[in-house]
Amino acid sequence: MSKDHYGTKMPGVDYSSLQGTLIVIEGPDCSGRSSHIHILKEWLEASGYAVLNTGLKRSVLISSMISKAKTGNILGKKTLSLMYATDFADQLENKIIPALRAGYVVLADRYIFTLMARDLVRGADKEWLRQLFSFALKPDLIFYMDVDSQTLLHRAFQKYGKLDYWESGMDLSLSNDIFESYTVYNNLLRNEYRKLTDEYGFIVVDATEKFDITQKIFIKDISEHLSNRT
Repeated sequence: MSKDHYGTKMPGVDYSSLQGTLIVIEGPDCSGRSSHIHILKEWLEASGYAVLNTGLKRSVLISSMISKAKTGNILGKKTLSLMYATDFADQLENKIIPALRAGYVVLADRYIFTLMARDLVRGADKEWLRQLFSFALKPDLIFYMDVDSQTLLHRAFQKYGKLDYWESGMDLSLSNDIFESYTVYNNLLRNEYRKLTDEYGFIVVDATEKFDITQKIFIKDISEHLSNRT
Protein backbone atom coordinates (compact mmCIF):
# COMPACT_ATOMS: atom_id res chain seq x y z
CA MET A 1 0.00 0.00 0.00
CA SER A 2 1.69 3.19 -1.18
CA LYS A 3 1.84 6.42 0.80
CA ASP A 4 -0.02 9.66 0.19
CA HIS A 5 0.62 13.29 1.11
CA TYR A 6 -1.48 16.21 2.38
CA GLY A 7 -1.57 18.09 -0.91
CA THR A 8 1.93 18.76 -2.23
CA LYS A 9 3.95 15.99 -3.83
CA MET A 10 7.66 16.05 -3.05
CA PRO A 11 9.76 16.18 -6.25
CA GLY A 12 11.52 12.97 -7.17
CA VAL A 13 9.61 10.75 -4.74
CA ASP A 14 7.96 7.58 -6.07
CA TYR A 15 5.15 7.22 -3.54
CA SER A 16 4.28 3.73 -4.77
CA SER A 17 7.71 2.55 -3.57
CA LEU A 18 7.09 3.59 0.05
CA GLN A 19 5.88 0.25 1.37
CA GLY A 20 6.86 0.68 5.02
CA THR A 21 4.60 1.81 7.87
CA LEU A 22 4.56 5.29 9.41
CA ILE A 23 3.25 5.43 12.97
CA VAL A 24 3.02 8.75 14.79
CA ILE A 25 2.61 9.31 18.53
CA GLU A 26 1.60 12.88 19.36
CA GLY A 27 1.15 14.67 22.66
CA PRO A 28 2.71 17.33 24.87
CA ASP A 29 6.02 17.09 26.69
CA CYS A 30 5.87 14.59 29.60
CA SER A 31 2.84 12.77 28.19
CA GLY A 32 4.88 9.55 27.96
CA ARG A 33 5.45 9.40 24.20
CA SER A 34 9.18 8.70 24.24
CA SER A 35 8.92 5.94 26.86
CA HIS A 36 6.21 4.17 24.88
CA ILE A 37 8.15 4.47 21.63
CA HIS A 38 11.24 2.95 23.27
CA ILE A 39 9.22 -0.12 24.33
CA LEU A 40 7.38 -0.32 20.99
CA LYS A 41 10.68 -0.27 19.09
CA GLU A 42 11.97 -3.21 21.10
CA TRP A 43 8.70 -5.11 20.65
CA LEU A 44 8.61 -4.51 16.87
CA GLU A 45 12.23 -5.51 16.41
CA ALA A 46 11.64 -8.67 18.44
CA SER A 47 8.71 -9.36 16.10
CA GLY A 48 11.00 -9.17 13.08
CA TYR A 49 10.46 -5.61 11.86
CA ALA A 50 13.19 -3.12 11.00
CA VAL A 51 12.40 0.08 12.92
CA LEU A 52 13.42 3.74 12.64
CA ASN A 53 12.77 6.02 15.60
CA THR A 54 12.56 9.71 14.69
CA GLY A 55 11.13 12.91 16.17
CA LEU A 56 11.24 16.68 16.29
CA LYS A 57 14.50 18.61 16.30
CA ARG A 58 16.67 15.68 15.20
CA SER A 59 17.77 16.98 11.82
CA VAL A 60 21.53 17.00 11.30
CA LEU A 61 21.02 20.10 9.16
CA ILE A 62 19.34 22.42 11.64
CA SER A 63 18.52 20.88 15.04
CA SER A 64 21.54 22.39 16.80
CA MET A 65 20.69 25.79 15.32
CA ILE A 66 17.16 25.58 16.75
CA SER A 67 18.50 24.76 20.21
CA LYS A 68 20.97 27.63 20.05
CA ALA A 69 18.36 30.09 18.73
CA LYS A 70 15.88 29.17 21.49
CA THR A 71 18.44 29.80 24.23
CA GLY A 72 18.00 33.57 24.13
CA ASN A 73 14.17 33.33 24.32
CA ILE A 74 13.85 36.01 21.61
CA LEU A 75 12.86 34.01 18.51
CA GLY A 76 9.93 35.38 16.51
CA LYS A 77 6.90 33.12 16.07
CA LYS A 78 7.14 32.85 12.27
CA THR A 79 10.91 32.27 12.39
CA LEU A 80 10.48 29.47 14.92
CA SER A 81 7.75 27.88 12.76
CA LEU A 82 9.92 27.90 9.67
CA MET A 83 12.95 26.51 11.50
CA TYR A 84 10.94 23.55 12.79
CA ALA A 85 9.39 23.05 9.34
CA THR A 86 12.92 22.90 7.88
CA ASP A 87 13.93 20.37 10.53
CA PHE A 88 10.92 18.23 9.65
CA ALA A 89 11.44 18.51 5.88
CA ASP A 90 15.09 17.45 6.18
CA GLN A 91 14.19 14.40 8.25
CA LEU A 92 11.31 13.48 5.93
CA GLU A 93 13.55 13.54 2.87
CA ASN A 94 16.67 11.99 4.35
CA LYS A 95 15.39 9.64 7.07
CA ILE A 96 11.66 8.85 6.88
CA ILE A 97 11.22 8.37 3.13
CA PRO A 98 14.35 6.18 2.68
CA ALA A 99 13.26 4.03 5.64
CA LEU A 100 9.74 3.60 4.26
CA ARG A 101 11.20 2.74 0.85
CA ALA A 102 13.22 0.00 2.56
CA GLY A 103 10.09 -1.37 4.25
CA TYR A 104 10.80 -0.12 7.77
CA VAL A 105 8.28 0.69 10.47
CA VAL A 106 8.92 4.35 11.29
CA LEU A 107 7.98 5.44 14.81
CA ALA A 108 7.67 9.23 14.93
CA ASP A 109 7.92 10.80 18.36
CA ARG A 110 5.68 13.74 17.33
CA TYR A 111 5.08 14.90 13.78
CA ILE A 112 3.64 17.97 12.03
CA PHE A 113 0.60 18.02 14.34
CA THR A 114 2.57 19.15 17.40
CA LEU A 115 4.11 21.91 15.28
CA MET A 116 0.67 22.94 14.07
CA ALA A 117 -0.85 22.91 17.57
CA ARG A 118 1.99 25.03 18.96
CA ASP A 119 1.70 27.52 16.11
CA LEU A 120 -2.09 27.72 16.34
CA VAL A 121 -1.81 28.61 20.02
CA ARG A 122 0.62 31.34 18.96
CA GLY A 123 -1.89 32.80 16.51
CA ALA A 124 -0.78 31.23 13.22
CA ASP A 125 -3.29 31.01 10.38
CA LYS A 126 -4.57 27.44 10.05
CA GLU A 127 -4.69 27.51 6.25
CA TRP A 128 -1.10 28.80 6.14
CA LEU A 129 -0.06 25.85 8.31
CA ARG A 130 -1.94 23.38 6.11
CA GLN A 131 -0.04 24.72 3.10
CA LEU A 132 3.29 24.81 4.95
CA PHE A 133 3.07 21.13 5.89
CA SER A 134 1.15 19.90 2.83
CA PHE A 135 4.26 17.97 1.68
CA ALA A 136 4.11 15.73 4.77
CA LEU A 137 3.32 12.05 4.27
CA LYS A 138 0.02 10.85 5.69
CA PRO A 139 0.81 8.44 8.56
CA ASP A 140 -0.73 4.98 8.71
CA LEU A 141 -1.64 5.49 12.38
CA ILE A 142 -1.71 8.65 14.50
CA PHE A 143 -1.98 8.29 18.26
CA TYR A 144 -2.59 11.30 20.49
CA MET A 145 -1.69 11.01 24.16
CA ASP A 146 -4.26 13.15 25.96
CA VAL A 147 -3.39 14.44 29.44
CA ASP A 148 -4.52 17.37 31.61
CA SER A 149 -2.21 20.29 32.40
CA GLN A 150 -2.00 19.60 36.16
CA THR A 151 -0.72 16.07 35.56
CA LEU A 152 1.80 17.44 33.05
CA LEU A 153 2.94 20.09 35.52
CA HIS A 154 3.56 17.46 38.19
CA ARG A 155 5.45 15.19 35.76
CA ALA A 156 7.53 18.04 34.31
CA PHE A 157 8.65 19.27 37.71
CA GLN A 158 9.32 15.72 38.87
CA LYS A 159 11.40 14.99 35.75
CA TYR A 160 13.31 18.25 35.27
CA GLY A 161 13.03 20.07 38.59
CA LYS A 162 12.07 23.21 36.69
CA LEU A 163 9.85 24.40 33.86
CA ASP A 164 11.03 25.19 30.34
CA TYR A 165 10.42 28.70 29.00
CA TRP A 166 8.97 27.55 25.67
CA GLU A 167 7.04 24.54 27.01
CA SER A 168 5.44 26.95 29.49
CA GLY A 169 4.37 29.39 26.77
CA MET A 170 6.21 32.24 28.44
CA ASP A 171 6.78 33.86 25.03
CA LEU A 172 3.01 34.43 24.84
CA SER A 173 2.84 36.62 27.96
CA LEU A 174 0.00 34.53 29.36
CA SER A 175 1.16 35.21 32.93
CA ASN A 176 4.22 36.51 34.75
CA ASP A 177 4.08 33.36 36.88
CA ILE A 178 5.67 30.45 35.00
CA PHE A 179 3.49 27.85 36.76
CA GLU A 180 0.28 29.64 35.79
CA SER A 181 1.61 30.23 32.27
CA TYR A 182 2.45 26.52 31.95
CA THR A 183 -1.09 25.54 32.97
CA VAL A 184 -2.83 28.02 30.67
CA TYR A 185 -0.53 27.23 27.74
CA ASN A 186 -1.03 23.47 27.99
CA ASN A 187 -4.80 23.91 28.26
CA LEU A 188 -4.69 25.93 25.02
CA LEU A 189 -2.45 23.31 23.42
CA ARG A 190 -4.84 20.54 24.46
CA ASN A 191 -7.75 22.37 22.83
CA GLU A 192 -5.84 22.59 19.55
CA TYR A 193 -4.88 18.92 19.67
CA ARG A 194 -8.54 18.04 20.14
CA LYS A 195 -9.53 20.08 17.07
CA LEU A 196 -6.81 18.38 15.04
CA THR A 197 -8.07 15.01 16.30
CA ASP A 198 -11.35 15.49 14.44
CA GLU A 199 -9.64 16.72 11.28
CA TYR A 200 -6.83 14.17 11.02
CA GLY A 201 -8.32 11.12 12.72
CA PHE A 202 -6.15 10.69 15.80
CA ILE A 203 -6.55 7.64 17.99
CA VAL A 204 -6.93 9.23 21.42
CA VAL A 205 -5.09 7.50 24.27
CA ASP A 206 -5.63 8.45 27.91
CA ALA A 207 -2.09 9.29 29.04
CA THR A 208 -3.12 9.34 32.70
CA GLU A 209 -3.70 5.58 32.64
CA LYS A 210 -1.08 3.17 33.95
CA PHE A 211 1.82 2.67 31.54
CA ASP A 212 1.20 -1.05 30.92
CA ILE A 213 -2.47 -0.44 30.12
CA THR A 214 -1.59 2.29 27.63
CA GLN A 215 1.12 0.15 26.07
CA LYS A 216 -1.39 -2.67 25.46
CA ILE A 217 -3.56 -0.22 23.50
CA PHE A 218 -0.64 0.69 21.25
CA ILE A 219 0.36 -2.93 20.71
CA LYS A 220 -3.20 -4.02 19.94
CA ASP A 221 -3.85 -1.30 17.34
CA ILE A 222 -0.41 -1.58 15.74
CA SER A 223 -0.63 -5.39 15.60
CA GLU A 224 -4.01 -5.21 13.88
CA HIS A 225 -2.76 -2.67 11.36
CA LEU A 226 0.38 -4.64 10.49
CA SER A 227 -1.62 -7.87 10.22
CA ASN A 228 -4.05 -6.23 7.80
CA ARG A 229 -1.16 -4.93 5.68
CA THR A 230 0.35 -8.39 5.52
